[in-house]
Amino acid sequence: MLRKLCLLCCSMLLLGGWSGAGSPPSVKRALPSADVLIDAGHGGIDGGTHWNGILEKDINLAISRKLYLLLRAKGLKVILNRTGDYALSDDNRWHLSRSRHRRDLSQRRGLTDEIGASLFVSIHVNWSPKGNKRGPLVIHQAEGRSVVLARFIQDSLNRQQGRFRLPQVADKFYLLNRVQAPSVIVETAFLSDPQDRAMLTSIPGQNRIAAAIANGIIAYRAFSP
Repeated sequence: MLRKLCLLCCSMLLLGGWSGAGSPPSVKRALPSADVLIDAGHGGIDGGTHWNGILEKDINLAISRKLYLLLRAKGLKVILNRTGDYALSDDNRWHLSRSRHRRDLSQRRGLTDEIGASLFVSIHVNWSPKGNKRGPLVIHQAEGRSVVLARFIQDSLNRQQGRFRLPQVADKFYLLNRVQAPSVIVETAFLSDPQDRAMLTSIPGQNRIAAAIANGIIAYRAFSP
């Protein structure tokens, strides 16, 4: 709970909504609407996919932090829902499910609804057991604005990575089926592929991925202000 409060207060300071004087405001009043909520996938006990000692959760957070700074530099109001290596399910005391995974997902959805974000962008890393797949994949809600957002981000990532892939509509994705705002899951590249892995684990590669996602979001907002 303390970590959650710190995250909310830091968000307010970044957005210029709380001076720090006196007691922090209540959660519902503390969170203004945001242009983009960045969901750094996994965290804490949930490491996501992995290769040797390389964990998806760490790559997701690194790219999400860079994306946050890029969008802030463009003047957007942005919330990053995980600023360190912890599980959002630990902050969920209202979902009665015994499944940590379901509590984690419902906490991500609940934070999005509480903030009232205009866009929800979830950052992840892909994996293929066949080891012969490369490149980005953007998964979206079966909803018009989400389709457009996914296409802009997919096109930007395709150009960044020299690939040609089409975005994919969500099938059994709890988060995309529950979040009300236009929403996408960005599978940035394949950790199972050596070339993609080299990009995902290098600072220049992460910078390029974050910049491509940011460019896609900016292009979407220019198209659908």
